Amino acid sequence: MAINNNFFSDYSGYNPPRRPGFDFKAFIKRRDPFAMLLMINIIVWLTIMVFKVITSLYRFPEEMLLQGYILEFFSLPAETNQLLSRFWTLITYMFLHIDLLHILFNMMWFYWFGQIFLQYFNQRMLLLNYIAGGLSGALLYILAYNVFPFFSDALMSAKLLGASASVMGIVAATAFYVPNYTLNLLFIGKIKVLYLAILLFVLDFFMITSNNSGGHLAHIGGMLWGLSFARLYANGFKFKWFNDLGRPKPKFKKVHNNKRPVDDDQYNLNKKQEQEKIDIILDKIKRSGYASLTSAERDILFKASKK
Repeated sequence: MAINNNFFSDYSGYNPPRRPGFDFKAFIKRRDPFAMLLMINIIVWLTIMVFKVITSLYRFPEEMLLQGYILEFFSLPAETNQLLSRFWTLITYMFLHIDLLHILFNMMWFYWFGQIFLQYFNQRMLLLNYIAGGLSGALLYILAYNVFPFFSDALMSAKLLGASASVMGIVAATAFYVPNYTLNLLFIGKIKVLYLAILLFVLDFFMITSNNSGGHLAHIGGMLWGLSFARLYANGFKFKWFNDLGRPKPKFKKVHNNKRPVDDDQYNLNKKQEQEKIDIILDKIKRSGYASLTSAERDILFKASKK
């Protein structure tokens, strides 16, 4: 039995229903920072997964790919001499994930809180908080590992990766700017974002000495930036320099006035002559009516009425 593919198009009264939910195709076509940051993280992770499959097919050790190349050149080292030779890792680490659950939870938090953030701030402020939160987390991580004796044994081998600090910067900025914003969480119920942020901060603090010390330090660093951003913005500091970054400056036309300034005598003479012209025109209107005026006389009368 042949199927007519034009069945629905032939019936003009039928409108196919729109599918509810997330429009992935429309999302990937967007070019705003929110969509681009999400897509960059996913693309980097997928690229790493492809290389892991290829190395496995050729029986190359997986650790050679991860430890020898990816983590070595793109994750953030805590030791300062390594950091100086790989300074770009201050940025690359915040887009790097090698585990499925790691990227899944980070991107879920970013997607949820990114949408709340954008209800109160623009896309450029989202980008600023992502980058600044990541840098703030990186600096606290580096500082702690080089100051506290607890980390001395792990200093040379410690590497940091993931978008957690950047995401926590956005979470904290949202929570401290709109503390009464309420979420309805599964198994927990309604909770204000402020309480959620404080809970995350406390948990990260008590887990600083755990197996993921660097990650929890980075979380705290990102949240400290988010708190600072929210307080500064609420007090009138709108980060205008970042909003204007890369945008063309408005061009103002210069207006030159070639007229020479006149002295009081000349000014009074001009006014007297102008008034005499107006008096003559008014006398003409009395004698012959307004219709008798020439276009030039009407212009003089019109300009005088505007002064």
